[in-house]
Amino acid sequence: MPVEEAVELIQQCSLNHVTVSVAESLTGGKLCSTLVDVPGASAVLLGGVCTYATELKAQILGVDPSLLQSFGPVDRRVAIQMARGVCELTGSDLGIATTGVAGPGPQGLHPAGTVHIACVMGAVERHRLFHFMGDRESVRNQSVSAALSLAHDVLHFARKHGND
Repeated sequence: MPVEEAVELIQQCSLNHVTVSVAESLTGGKLCSTLVDVPGASAVLLGGVCTYATELKAQILGVDPSLLQSFGPVDRRVAIQMARGVCELTGSDLGIATTGVAGPGPQGLHPAGTVHIACVMGAVERHRLFHFMGDRESVRNQSVSAALSLAHDVLHFARKHGND
């Protein structure tokens, strides 16, 4: 598990007085759990929402239902709206979202290992698409690690450029 990345993110958020929340789909709570495992996480982690079912992405996180209907949950725009939605829901400064296909098989046209990760902080909005290899557990673990890395990058960029 990506323990070092979680420790670093919690420390950086704490130093910069930044709160964080997560919106998860394929990671099913692993991202939030990884952050919670870090001593001191309660100072910055406000919460996590696991919207595994597609309709919950719209109902809870405010993802555009027409976007979900047209493109499904495995989409760049969905990931970004999930990240923004969890910030609005919790009042956090930094939102991290994961959506994709853990496997073992494909979901529609998306092969297993297709993962969209998004992070938002104020006006800063970043997305990355991944095509991970491995079994379901490996894809989920790689997704958590990638989400933590992207969140650290967004936090660093936003603080450097005053976009918080």
